[in-house]
Order: sequence, then structure tokens, then C-alpha cells
Amino acid sequence: MKTNIGAWLTRRALLSPDRDAFVDGVTLERLTFAELNARSCRLANAFLSEGVTKGERIGLLLGNCAEFMEAYFALAKIGAVGVPLNWRLVANELEFILKDSGTTRLIFDDTFLPVVEDLYSRGDKTDVQQWIQLSHDTSVAVFAKEYEEYRDQGAVIEPDLGIGNDDLLYIMYTSGTTGLPKGVVHTHNTVAWAIFTFMGTFYIHETDRYFSPMPMFHVGALTPITLMVYKGVPTVVMHSFDPVQAWKVIEQERVTFGLMVPAMLNFMLQVGDVQRFDFSSLRLVLTGAAPVPDALIEAYDKLGVPIVICYGLTESCGPASAIDEANAIRKIGSAGKPFFHTDVRIVRPDGIECDVNESGEVLVGGKHIMVEYWNRPAATKETIVNGWLHTGDVARKDEEGFIYIQDRIKDMIISGGENVYPAEIENVLQEHPDVAESAVIGQPSEKWGESPFAIVVRKSTDLTEMDVLQFLESKIARYKIPYKVEFVESIPRNPSGKILKWMLRDQYPGPAPI
Repeated sequence: MKTNIGAWLTRRALLSPDRDAFVDGVTLERLTFAELNARSCRLANAFLSEGVTKGERIGLLLGNCAEFMEAYFALAKIGAVGVPLNWRLVANELEFILKDSGTTRLIFDDTFLPVVEDLYSRGDKTDVQQWIQLSHDTSVAVFAKEYEEYRDQGAVIEPDLGIGNDDLLYIMYTSGTTGLPKGVVHTHNTVAWAIFTFMGTFYIHETDRYFSPMPMFHVGALTPITLMVYKGVPTVVMHSFDPVQAWKVIEQERVTFGLMVPAMLNFMLQVGDVQRFDFSSLRLVLTGAAPVPDALIEAYDKLGVPIVICYGLTESCGPASAIDEANAIRKIGSAGKPFFHTDVRIVRPDGIECDVNESGEVLVGGKHIMVEYWNRPAATKETIVNGWLHTGDVARKDEEGFIYIQDRIKDMIISGGENVYPAEIENVLQEHPDVAESAVIGQPSEKWGESPFAIVVRKSTDLTEMDVLQFLESKIARYKIPYKVEFVESIPRNPSGKILKWMLRDQYPGPAPI
């Protein structure tokens, strides 16, 4: 029998039909595993009746909702390939991803109707031939089919197509250092092994209730959601993160653990008098995707809530290393040790293992690392060498084997848990007729972890900071827009012309006020 992630929902519905699978912590919508699987089967069969074939890419432009979950598992059941889309992106960015992935059908929430109408108007700039709208209070677009009607035409029977193992499951796009997003390709097997290594590392109980305020298009949400189905644990979601509401949901749903980026945890502390909420059920919180201040870990420790740092990447389907509860304070700031079925090496540029406390590049190995970057053979070859994923991150390992992530070889900025690549912003800045050259660095931010900061050489002194920021607004997502623009006469470069980012970081150390 092949490993099929969609069949995991089938099996869980058989074993735990009446247990909660999905809970909306705000609207209180609930679906049992039996109900979620029935809806997923309907959608899978509706896709088949509409001619969806194995390997066909289908985009998901959806918020955190039951429909995202049922669509994800439906596509898995029939061997179609999901393309989760970051709904924070603007139309230009989404157009590139849709075209690059060859997405032929798009399921979208009416919340995103304006950007979808823009994409539809662009004709063959994407390959999307079918538009499926999840509609709430908005009328369905003339070019779209209504999601529930589309889904409910399908029969509640299990597709049996022999799909699984090394068949593609999803393509998740992450910003690239060249300025263009790259599609990280995962299969049924790589995702399954991400689940196995997670299970071997953390204790998850039948009585647990998992909190997932992270956007489902993110690997930090999609991998845990898959894990909760495997274990039969309810996933409690929020459509959009609100710190006060998060405390309320934890109290109301008796949440036991969850994953939140540091910015979310920081916002939750800022609401004041958190003791007015009953969070006694909360046994730990996983965090990662951004630098985690020691003060944040200590503040939650005083509340009796251990903060467990996890280090990982989209390319590793999430897991790489994690600290354990017992050492979260003793080894504060450490990303712990490798996950159970995961290998982590720290090496010098020549590939030789680093000595204790010597800094080097982090390499990750395991059956859960991606198979490739979609349509990027050169980038794949550069990133996966002899089975090892070269992360571009710098770390050291202490005498007890605990890993400390120190910096990034690449210039990636992590702001509020989202990856921001300076090259992408710089490429857009260069489109401005009055910008001669530019460089973008990250500055420490108490609120976001890091915030982008732009250094610009202008052609005309008439160019203002507001001009630059307004120019960026329509071209890149808001979270990528620098909080400030500094105008300079020249940008330091080495003899080969490469920008000396380290010099700019020394010159503009921050911190950012936001």
C-alpha cells in the first residue's frame, strides 16, 4: 500500500469519527473527522468529474478555514498538486507563482476577490482555466464557480487511484535570493517523514488540543495540521491573528499546545493583565521562523508556559532541530538538537565538520527534505548536495550538542515570521526611474523580530522617501516594504561589484522603531 497523505484523513475518520478535527475558535464552527473526510471525498470526486488529473496543479488562495483543510486532503487523495498561496502577496507576485507552477485551477476566498479579478483580467499571463470561489456574503464572480456547489456534486466515496509515495503533494513558494520566488516541492513521502520525525521528537497525547493561528499556506501550519490528523488531535484555528482573541480561544477551547511566531507571542504579552485569562491548559508553545528574544522566553516561563524553539525550513518540510522543555531555560536561545529522524551537521566551507562552538553552515539531512525547487535545476543542485540540504544559515554546536543559530549566510530578513529577501525589494526599487542603486538590510525590531531598511542612491534630489514607499506599495506585499529609506551618495561594494552588506549593517545597526 502506498503512503498517501489524503488516506490518512480516511483512516483517522474510520478510527475517530466523532472526535473534533477542525474548530474555528472565533465562529465556533466544528467538524468531526468523519465530517471533514466526507467533505474532502466529495471535493476529490468533484475534481475527478471535472477532469482533474494526477500531477495537475491547483492553487489555494484561502484563509484559515475548513475548506483549506478539506481541499488539501482532497488533492492528496487524487494525486493533484496543491499550490498554497500567500494571500499577503499582490497580484504581480501571485501572477508569477501561478504561471511558474502551471496552476490550472484556483480556489479562492471571496475575501481575495479584488486581487483575483485583477488576475483574471490578465488573461493568458496565468494558466488558470477554472476559478472556484468560496463565497460568504459576496456574490459569485461571473467567471467563477461557487465552491460549495462545486464540491457537493461529488460522491462521498473514497477515490482509489494508487496515488502516493514519491508522487508530488504540494509546491510551496518561498522568496528567492535572486528576487524571484522558488517553488519548494514536497511529496507524500517527504511530508510523511516530516510527521514521523516530529512524532519521534515531541509527545503528543490523545487529549491534546492544538492551536494554529499561523496562515495555512505556511509550512509552520500545514505540517502540524497534517500531524494532528495523523494523531487524531483537534486543530483550533483563527482566521486572522488577534492577541486578545488568542488568549480567549486558548481559554475557551482548553488548548494544550500550539505554534506561534515570536511576533505573535510578543503581541499576546502586550495585551496586559494576561492573568485574567485561564490558560492553565496550555502545557507548551512551539515557536520559530524568526529570532526569539531571551526576554520573551523568560516572560512566558514566569507565566508557567514553556517556550520551545524549533528551527526549520520550508525546504525541510518544517523540522530540523528543536529544544526540549527541560532545557528551554537552561539552554535559553538554543534551537536544541536534531529531530528524531533528522540529521544536522555544521560545516566549514570545505565541508569539514566544525569543532565545538565553531561557527559554520547548517546542513540538514533526512527523508523529509524537499525533492527539488520547481523548474529550478541549478538552484536545486546548489542547495541539495549529496543528499544534504544546505540551509545558508550559520550556527554553532556546544559541547552538549545543542545548536545555536547565529546568523544567515544569505541576506534573508525574517519579519513577523515571514521570509523577506533584500534582492527582491532591491529589484523592484531599481524599476523606479529616479533610483540609481539600492541595498536593503534588516534591522532588529522588538515588534517584528526584524524590519527591512532601504539604502538608496537617487538620480534626482526631488525623489523623497514617501515617493519610494508609495512606489513599492503596489508592487510588493506590505510586510516587505522597508519602514525607512535612507538616501546616500554611494553604496559600498567589493572589487567584483558585490554590495558589502556587513558594512551597511555596521553603519545602520538600528534598532528599528517598529
